[in-house]
Amino acid sequence: MSYSARMQKNHLYSILLAPRGRVRMSDAGAQIAQMYLSPFDQLIGIIGDSGSGKSVLIKGMFPGLELTNDDEGVNVRPLPIMDTEDQGFFRPHTYHLDIRFELGFYQLHELAFAINSALERGKRVVVEHFDLIHKALGKNADLLIGVGEELVVTRPSFFGPEPQDVYNVVYKSINYRRMAHSAEDLVEYCLGKYDMVKYSHGDVRHGFILSFRNDPKLDLAKLEREVQDLIDQDIPISFLDDNHVLIGDTQHYCTAPRMHVERTSDIKNFRIYPQLLKDNITDQYMLVGIVGFSPEVELVDINSI
Repeated sequence: MSYSARMQKNHLYSILLAPRGRVRMSDAGAQIAQMYLSPFDQLIGIIGDSGSGKSVLIKGMFPGLELTNDDEGVNVRPLPIMDTEDQGFFRPHTYHLDIRFELGFYQLHELAFAINSALERGKRVVVEHFDLIHKALGKNADLLIGVGEELVVTRPSFFGPEPQDVYNVVYKSINYRRMAHSAEDLVEYCLGKYDMVKYSHGDVRHGFILSFRNDPKLDLAKLEREVQDLIDQDIPISFLDDNHVLIGDTQHYCTAPRMHVERTSDIKNFRIYPQLLKDNITDQYMLVGIVGFSPEVELVDINSI
């Protein structure tokens, strides 16, 4: 039994809010590595939809790891894990592969064989879309991470959870994260008319937080109506590049451009809490936006189990 398994033998799972943006998601990966990753973990399974931030999370967990589904378009070929027999000094210790991506080049049984061969040689393998290959591998991951609205971190045992269990949770919740991020960008879009540019971003379940150092003196009811008008217009939201989306034909800066609904009308039950909240710890004023909840839900109920 590994050190991490001994220290976490009663650990069922942990849940963290999945942040938006590359910097915050990378920080979340570093936090998970520090708190949950054992140096003896060989098989790391990652589960989540495309655009959910899996690759950025992995880069945070394993700085310097070369990802074979590189978004820059420089895909590593041939896939290094397909040839682990060469045990030269410069062969990597940690391999990465994206099962959904690699199924365009290899059969499932070929990928499973390569992963098991690498594990037998003492290598670590980080597998995106682990749910697609779990049965072919015949084993569960040492550490299993799901990326949806939340980050679900679990160390499976004989009693589970199975990858499909994690899949069911994160694929059900991911749309709330897409709605929240899209609504956040619409609020930013509207704030641009008031020259409101100095604020920081935060996360809350089914929503988002914009924090201001000073009271921005905003008419929140008017701001909510302006955003709701954009939602009602059914405007398309599309990926432009790694730092921008298009809201209709308008370019908008965004650090998570793949994490959006396709059209503004896909944002359901949007509302802005009717007053700014004062954080007595940071001494900042918080604008809280919420999606997906029924109108009668109060802020104190957002994190209810």
